[in-house]
Amino acid sequence: MGNVYLMTTIVDRKIVEKYLSLYRENDLHVMYITLGCGTATNEVMDYLGLDSVEKAVAMSVVEEETWGAVKKQLQKKLKIDAPGGGIAFTIPLSSVGGRKALEFLIEKSDYQKQEESTMKNTDYELIVVIAQQGYTDVIMDAARGAGAYGGTIIHAKGTGAEVAEKFMGVTLAAEKEIVYIVSKSAQKNDIMKAIMEKAGLNSKAKAICFSLPVSDTAGLRLIED
Repeated sequence: MGNVYLMTTIVDRKIVEKYLSLYRENDLHVMYITLGCGTATNEVMDYLGLDSVEKAVAMSVVEEETWGAVKKQLQKKLKIDAPGGGIAFTIPLSSVGGRKALEFLIEKSDYQKQEESTMKNTDYELIVVIAQQGYTDVIMDAARGAGAYGGTIIHAKGTGAEVAEKFMGVTLAAEKEIVYIVSKSAQKNDIMKAIMEKAGLNSKAKAICFSLPVSDTAGLRLIED
């Protein structure tokens, strides 16, 4: 048995059903879908062959072996690396809230979890930025100025307590926007620093950000080039 990962797929809403069908063919039935909005510039949109910035974000928990098979199919069947494709990446799960929850997520009752390990020296990282609604342009301008390629915006609502508001100066119950930015690890610190300087807790955006190691990717040829 291998490690367990959160697989996140970000694609144009118009073609998301093709991806979901492929995942179902690989016995990935427990998926969480939300809507997002791309932040790529017009030049990048033209390069990728996209006519819309509307995105679908699909999340599923997969085993290492399953991801290997799915990645090959994403590249061969859906041409995810080609312009107009999308992006899929995996992030290791360090823990899940209970054995039954894990069995539900991976749809398997005989899974044997491997010993936890800390990932180091990954090629890419996922930067997650949570900010007040209406400041994504400020965030992405700062990120692009530090070398970021693009991002995906998800609308959300915080559910935090008053203690968190007093501690962080952020009203967590207000409408929020979450920005996902996949970047090269070498650029991560510069991008996060730029975001916090322009849109941090001392600004009206009240943004917080953190990063997670991305263990593997499909569809990042443009960044790699």
